[in-house]
Amino acid sequence: MNNNANIMAAMAVTPIAANKQAKPNSWYEVMAEAWGKTLDAKASEIESAAAELTGGNDQPSHITQMTALAQQMGFMSNSAHTSLQSVGTALETVARKQ
Repeated sequence: MNNNANIMAAMAVTPIAANKQAKPNSWYEVMAEAWGKTLDAKASEIESAAAELTGGNDQPSHITQMTALAQQMGFMSNSAHTSLQSVGTALETVARKQ
């Protein structure tokens, strides 16, 4: 096996701290948590905009803003899925070759 595969395999299981209070996670878990936090933040923006809409702010500009937020959420969700799946597949391939 080449040296790059050894490095990738070691990186996949090398613990790093996501934060000082949690137990160490692999960098793959940290990446997934980062995507989750990013998606949570975007969902909060959408919830705030929806609350404004139910509060009577039904102007076309606000509805357009909500549409843009929803599109951003969809794009980010797809990106998270693709990146996690790609890295997971790569790690699986590396592990198989060891």
